[in-house]
Amino acid sequence: MTRLPTLSSYLDAMHNLLAFILRIPPVDPSTALRTVFLLRLTGDAMNSLTGYPPSMDGLRSLVDFLDDLDQAWVTVLRSQAWDPATGKGVDLVVPTDQIHPGTTVNRTEKTRLRSLLVTGTAGLEEWLMGSGMGGEDYGRALEREGLLQEFNDIFSSTLAELGCQTGPSNDPAGMEDAVLIAGSI
Repeated sequence: MTRLPTLSSYLDAMHNLLAFILRIPPVDPSTALRTVFLLRLTGDAMNSLTGYPPSMDGLRSLVDFLDDLDQAWVTVLRSQAWDPATGKGVDLVVPTDQIHPGTTVNRTEKTRLRSLLVTGTAGLEEWLMGSGMGGEDYGRALEREGLLQEFNDIFSSTLAELGCQTGPSNDPAGMEDAVLIAGSI
């Protein structure tokens, strides 16, 4: 029922959207727009990926996309501009007379981002476990393809930038900020 019938076609479309969003400059009034669009793309991707049947052919593209999304979030959290040639964030050089205090990703957006990443990653793990991968355990299949470590490191840079624990998602130590924020609302 979708115009993007395969995981590969979906990932290609999402890469294009990601590249477009990252062209938004990290200066006001655009800063908040870039954050909102990237949160939306992240949520849509994490919810939609599991609607496609997993295949070893598509997993390399999936891991590459998730790594690009991870790098994009690090760039946004650092209020950097995106350099498409290197695929990394770069500091924006602005003359001092044109510097205006800009908005950054606020605590609520950071909490929402962390939630999207933790629940989305758990959903991806369930998706892979339920896939069967031709009768092979998904961990072994990923290891055989050289993707296990990359899959285990999904969003590690973003979570580190957020100051989150990189341990298990149900570890209370990694949820301290979320609890503090929830308690202050």
